[in-house]
Amino acid sequence: MENKDIKLLEAILFASGEPIDEADLRDKINAKENIVNYLTQIKEFYNSRGINLIKTGNKWSFRTSEDLKDELTIFKTQKRKLSRAALETLSIIAYQQPITRSEIENIRGVQMGRGSIDHLMEIGWIKPSGRKNIPGKPTLWSTTDLFIEHFGLNSLSDLPNKDELKASGFLDKRAAIATISDIAQNDENLNNEIKDEIEEDNNLDDFIQSN
Repeated sequence: MENKDIKLLEAILFASGEPIDEADLRDKINAKENIVNYLTQIKEFYNSRGINLIKTGNKWSFRTSEDLKDELTIFKTQKRKLSRAALETLSIIAYQQPITRSEIENIRGVQMGRGSIDHLMEIGWIKPSGRKNIPGKPTLWSTTDLFIEHFGLNSLSDLPNKDELKASGFLDKRAAIATISDIAQNDENLNNEIKDEIEEDNNLDDFIQSN
């Protein structure tokens, strides 16, 4: 990789402590039309090395190779509990965003305190995304790039759609909640054991949008 633009991209990605938007990387090089080709070359170069170049959404970052992460864990992580209410709220936002708090409550069938929203904001998985043009102008909520990155998605389109959930047999059991819960079970930073059984819901048309 002798190309100066490629070297510059590599250096920027190494120096950054967080994923960098592809558009920002494009602005740093001369041959802007070759950005995808350059990033692909860097990614292929590091495929078999101790760090890999990963794309999440529209952002790029270097990460430790998956087969080495256990050997490099040298500290004890502190587990944080994520309540069932917070998981349900996160799942509804992921599928229905942008969505207001009252709309979340209508789907869940119960009122909720500020705790779930505040916790999800603290983690960095949701964010305000404007206000709905109705009386009171309530805040709209949507997921963040960190949510996509954390759950290993390329984009929100990677979430299972209604037909996929139905084919998997999950549709009658709040599939989106189960899906995100299953992914989160493998996260060392979360202790999301759900003690309360999730109620059956035979009609999720208001929960999951068909594609």
